[in-house]
Amino acid sequence: MAQSLLNATRLIPCSVVLLTAGNKESQDAMTATAMFVAEKLPLITVSLSKKSPCHELIEKTGECALNVAAVDQVDLARKLGAPHGKDKDKFRAFGIETEKATKISAPLIKGSYANLECMVLTSYPASNYIVYLLEVVAFKTNEKLAPLAWLKDRYFSVDREAR
Repeated sequence: MAQSLLNATRLIPCSVVLLTAGNKESQDAMTATAMFVAEKLPLITVSLSKKSPCHELIEKTGECALNVAAVDQVDLARKLGAPHGKDKDKFRAFGIETEKATKISAPLIKGSYANLECMVLTSYPASNYIVYLLEVVAFKTNEKLAPLAWLKDRYFSVDREAR
């Protein structure tokens, strides 16, 4: 039985990040996945639809936050991963608690495993998406929480080392 090529990307385990972008006038959040590119100068890539409100905010501000989802944020990851209109205040609609970042204007999501504050170094168009290369400029983590991963359209806890 032939499989659709669209399923190929679902075979790669992914991080689950709750991307936030914004400034004093506007803010947005969405579920995304990120991949590290380099450790020394911490660089990360993330891609967004060109139609995403987060894309518009990142283009205006040159920054975003990657909030690494904790296991107990799986419902929030699902909600933020669904399509939404530009006029929906997701923070209010989903009761998302935030806190101020130290080096960027985008809000950080409380209760995340980690919050990475990022500046855009460059971007590349890829079909209907924009791939951002981000530099992490500040971060914090809560080691008491376990991060969330995604594989084959399902979420998993990443809380123990394989042996």
